[in-house]
Amino acid sequence: QVHLVESGGGSVQAGGSLRLSCAVSGYTYSDKCMGWFRQAPGKGREGVATIFPGGSRTSYADSVKGRFTVTQSYAERTVYLTMDNLKSEDSAMYYCAAATHGGSCWLVRSEYTYWGQGTQVTVSS
Repeated sequence: QVHLVESGGGSVQAGGSLRLSCAVSGYTYSDKCMGWFRQAPGKGREGVATIFPGGSRTSYADSVKGRFTVTQSYAERTVYLTMDNLKSEDSAMYYCAAATHGGSCWLVRSEYTYWGQGTQVTVSS
Protein backbone atom coordinates (compact mmCIF):
# COMPACT_ATOMS: atom_id res chain seq x y z
CA GLN A 1 0.00 0.00 0.00
CA VAL A 2 1.34 3.43 -0.96
CA HIS A 3 1.74 5.93 1.85
CA LEU A 4 3.07 9.48 1.69
CA VAL A 5 3.53 11.23 5.02
CA GLU A 6 4.52 14.89 5.21
CA SER A 7 6.21 16.49 8.17
CA GLY A 8 8.23 19.57 9.04
CA GLY A 9 5.56 22.24 8.86
CA GLY A 10 5.16 24.89 11.49
CA SER A 11 5.01 28.61 12.17
CA VAL A 12 7.84 30.95 11.21
CA GLN A 13 8.39 34.64 10.69
CA ALA A 14 8.72 36.10 7.23
CA GLY A 15 12.27 35.61 5.97
CA GLY A 16 12.68 32.38 7.88
CA SER A 17 13.18 28.84 6.59
CA LEU A 18 11.59 25.41 6.88
CA ARG A 19 12.33 21.99 5.44
CA LEU A 20 9.40 19.75 4.68
CA SER A 21 9.79 15.99 4.41
CA CYS A 22 7.73 13.42 2.52
CA ALA A 23 8.34 9.87 3.68
CA VAL A 24 7.40 7.35 0.98
CA SER A 25 6.53 3.70 1.57
CA GLY A 26 4.98 0.91 -0.48
CA TYR A 27 6.10 2.58 -3.69
CA THR A 28 9.14 2.68 -5.91
CA TYR A 29 9.54 6.31 -6.90
CA SER A 30 13.07 6.34 -8.28
CA ASP A 31 11.67 6.26 -11.83
CA LYS A 32 8.59 8.39 -11.14
CA CYS A 33 7.70 12.06 -10.81
CA MET A 34 7.28 13.47 -7.32
CA GLY A 35 5.66 16.80 -6.58
CA TRP A 36 4.81 19.33 -3.92
CA PHE A 37 1.54 21.27 -3.96
CA ARG A 38 -0.05 23.75 -1.60
CA GLN A 39 -3.51 25.04 -0.82
CA ALA A 40 -4.43 28.16 1.12
CA PRO A 41 -7.92 28.79 2.54
CA GLY A 42 -10.32 29.72 -0.24
CA LYS A 43 -7.76 28.93 -2.94
CA GLY A 44 -7.22 26.01 -5.27
CA ARG A 45 -4.41 23.52 -4.92
CA GLU A 46 -1.40 24.90 -6.79
CA GLY A 47 1.78 23.25 -7.91
CA VAL A 48 4.93 24.29 -6.06
CA ALA A 49 7.76 22.04 -7.21
CA THR A 50 8.53 18.74 -8.91
CA ILE A 51 11.54 16.47 -9.03
CA PHE A 52 12.16 14.29 -12.06
CA PRO A 53 13.19 10.61 -11.95
CA GLY A 54 16.66 10.20 -10.56
CA GLY A 55 16.67 13.80 -9.36
CA SER A 56 18.11 14.84 -12.71
CA ARG A 57 15.86 17.87 -13.02
CA THR A 58 13.56 20.01 -10.92
CA SER A 59 10.87 22.53 -11.73
CA TYR A 60 9.25 25.29 -9.69
CA ALA A 61 6.34 27.65 -9.75
CA ASP A 62 7.40 31.19 -10.60
CA SER A 63 6.30 32.37 -7.17
CA VAL A 64 8.89 30.20 -5.39
CA LYS A 65 11.81 30.12 -7.82
CA GLY A 66 15.05 31.02 -6.12
CA ARG A 67 13.58 30.42 -2.67
CA PHE A 68 12.44 26.76 -2.62
CA THR A 69 14.50 23.67 -3.42
CA VAL A 70 13.24 20.11 -3.87
CA THR A 71 15.64 17.24 -3.21
CA GLN A 72 15.43 13.52 -2.49
CA SER A 73 17.15 10.74 -0.64
CA TYR A 74 16.51 7.24 -1.96
CA ALA A 75 18.32 5.72 0.99
CA GLU A 76 15.94 7.49 3.37
CA ARG A 77 12.94 7.01 1.04
CA THR A 78 12.20 10.69 1.48
CA VAL A 79 11.58 13.73 -0.71
CA TYR A 80 12.33 17.15 0.75
CA LEU A 81 11.20 20.70 0.12
CA THR A 82 13.55 23.31 1.55
CA MET A 83 11.88 26.70 1.81
CA ASP A 84 13.98 29.81 2.33
CA ASN A 85 13.05 33.48 2.64
CA LEU A 86 9.47 32.58 3.40
CA LYS A 87 6.74 35.12 2.75
CA SER A 88 3.29 35.47 4.26
CA GLU A 89 1.75 34.39 0.96
CA ASP A 90 3.52 31.03 1.32
CA SER A 91 1.17 30.15 4.18
CA ALA A 92 -0.77 27.05 3.14
CA MET A 93 -1.27 23.35 3.65
CA TYR A 94 1.54 21.64 1.76
CA TYR A 95 0.97 18.26 0.12
CA CYS A 96 3.37 15.68 -1.23
CA ALA A 97 2.29 13.81 -4.36
CA ALA A 98 3.51 10.84 -6.40
CA ALA A 99 2.85 10.05 -10.04
CA THR A 100 2.68 6.65 -11.73
CA HIS A 101 4.89 7.80 -14.59
CA GLY A 102 8.24 9.38 -15.23
CA GLY A 103 9.28 11.54 -18.15
CA SER A 104 8.05 15.12 -17.98
CA CYS A 105 6.88 16.10 -14.51
CA TRP A 106 4.29 18.83 -14.72
CA LEU A 107 3.02 21.11 -11.96
CA VAL A 108 -0.50 19.88 -12.61
CA ARG A 109 -2.63 18.13 -10.01
CA SER A 110 -4.07 15.62 -12.48
CA GLU A 111 -0.59 14.23 -13.18
CA TYR A 112 -0.34 12.75 -9.68
CA THR A 113 -2.06 9.70 -8.26
CA TYR A 114 -0.98 9.39 -4.63
CA TRP A 115 -1.23 12.15 -2.02
CA GLY A 116 -0.23 12.73 1.56
CA GLN A 117 -2.45 14.30 4.18
CA GLY A 118 -0.54 17.58 4.23
CA THR A 119 1.52 19.62 6.66
CA GLN A 120 0.63 23.18 7.63
CA VAL A 121 3.01 26.07 7.02
CA THR A 122 2.19 29.42 8.58
CA VAL A 123 4.34 32.48 7.89
CA SER A 124 3.79 35.61 9.95
CA SER A 125 4.64 39.08 8.69
